[in-house]
Amino acid sequence: MKRIYILLLILTIFVNQKSKAQGCVAIKGTAGICSRPSDAKGWELNFNNRYFKSYKHFVGAVEQKQRVKEGSNVINQAYELDITATRAINSRWSIAMTLPILDFSRSSLYEHDGATRHTTHSFGVGDVRFSAYCWMFDPKTSHKGNLQLGLGIKLPTGNYNYMDYFYKKADSSVLGPVDQSIQPGDGGTGITFEVNSFYNFSHKLGVYGSFFYLSNPREVNGTSTTRGGTASATAKKYNTDVMSVPDLFMTRAGVSYMIHRFNFSGGVRIEGLPSKDLIGGSRGFRRPGYIISAEPSITYVAKKTSFNIAVPFALKRNRTQSDSDKRRTAATGTHVQGDAAFADYLISFGMTIRL
Repeated sequence: MKRIYILLLILTIFVNQKSKAQGCVAIKGTAGICSRPSDAKGWELNFNNRYFKSYKHFVGAVEQKQRVKEGSNVINQAYELDITATRAINSRWSIAMTLPILDFSRSSLYEHDGATRHTTHSFGVGDVRFSAYCWMFDPKTSHKGNLQLGLGIKLPTGNYNYMDYFYKKADSSVLGPVDQSIQPGDGGTGITFEVNSFYNFSHKLGVYGSFFYLSNPREVNGTSTTRGGTASATAKKYNTDVMSVPDLFMTRAGVSYMIHRFNFSGGVRIEGLPSKDLIGGSRGFRRPGYIISAEPSITYVAKKTSFNIAVPFALKRNRTQSDSDKRRTAATGTHVQGDAAFADYLISFGMTIRL
């Protein structure tokens, strides 16, 4: 029974890692948590850190290798700290709040004078999320497996009009909103839906699965994409002169195996940003796409503190057509599809403390 309890705790920590897209597909840390089944009431604090560097460009699933060779690629570096406080009300119900703190940088040529590489930065609190969770089956009798549903709200607490200087000429700069991929917030109030599950074959071997979706009904947030310049007639026509407020999704599944206090997990994670929102319009500038990653993880469980490290690495990266790409293709008869930069891997390290 004790081993089953520890396995459930490990599942909690593993699923508690937030989804973070590895590049210009601007998915901030918004994946769900999975509180463990327990009779005990109380608080749990999770601190999860992530870092990645994206620099490889893709149009569809085809890598634009020449961008790196010629030095015209965009380089994004992202660090994120998510602080999540979870309160177990009883053995089935729990509530949680997640506060993200973000530190982003973006180096490019085309956003500046086209010849010299410069860097823009952003830092601050991201969009805060509140969630409620419920186990569908009584944990007192469902020891081998269970299903948890979660429903939440994401508030637009992050700055979605963060500004920095762009160097259009050698001796001058202009202040403008930074790229969508490094904006701390998206400007929308969203609804989150989650499904978390597990099944134990034995005291050591188990499987897990989860699904997360963020629906952002707001269509655009009004933030300019011109980086301090003037929008072109084409950008205005196809609504890419302002930033979109897109939906997000993430799903993962895998296997975990426990040896003493260590749990070794491995699975597949798919995360993305759709070109069309579930609720509301889909216009405005966005870089839709998805990443399929292999996700190995190691967790160490002490009495009240647990540590987890994971390094998901990309298996497939695909920058899909946006709403504006599709409308331009239909209007001109020529296929239009933008690009996005992705990382090869993501480093994630977390700590959970039971109070």
